[in-house]
Amino acid sequence: MFRHEYKYFSPEYTLQALEHRVGAVMHRDSHVGEQGFYAIRSLYFDDMYNTCYHENENGTDPREKFRIRIYNCSQERITLELKQKQRGKTFKQSCPLSLSRCRTIMTGGIPDVQDSDCFLYKKLWTQLHVRQLHPVVIVSYERVPYIWKDGNVRVTFDRNIRSSSNISAFFDETMPSRSVLPSGTNLLEVKFDAFLPDFLYEILQTGTLRETAFSKYFLCRKYALPGGVRRIYDYI
Repeated sequence: MFRHEYKYFSPEYTLQALEHRVGAVMHRDSHVGEQGFYAIRSLYFDDMYNTCYHENENGTDPREKFRIRIYNCSQERITLELKQKQRGKTFKQSCPLSLSRCRTIMTGGIPDVQDSDCFLYKKLWTQLHVRQLHPVVIVSYERVPYIWKDGNVRVTFDRNIRSSSNISAFFDETMPSRSVLPSGTNLLEVKFDAFLPDFLYEILQTGTLRETAFSKYFLCRKYALPGGVRRIYDYI
């Protein structure tokens, strides 16, 4: 099912106030550990023409991109995901990915597909061949997620968004990385299916949130490409 997904840049002091409001009425995701958040790290793909990057910048509709995602730098749960954007809504498909296949892809190889029954992996395998898709950037951040059953609502507070081009360090807890947002600025995301309950809409109103159409992938690649350090602030 395609879902609504809205993203907002916010000063940290506003984000903290919103988190107090949201935490009073919504349930924190059960996967959050003792720290109160979990660390997300995603390895994104693109082709030699940077098609995914330019489609995001130009607002191409529809568009899609592959990523490999892990949590808390763990090798125990590795997920291959395909995120699609169409008519302002998003749809995500996912399937497990073995550590051996992940490491082969990280080093520029193409693992065998014959013993896989995952359609998503077979689609990636095809694009690795045909489009010469390859890993281009690592996006990492810490997330505090809240959920509400009605409307399948998910409100997340994403902080310390960082970028790295060192693909080989994907599982490394001490991976060198650099922030892609101005100091004190972080990201709020609001996701839901058919509707957002009125009371949730009301508590999210501050008058200072700045909606963005750009993804974390775009911001992190913008930082890494020539001229990106100087121009990334144009998008926030």
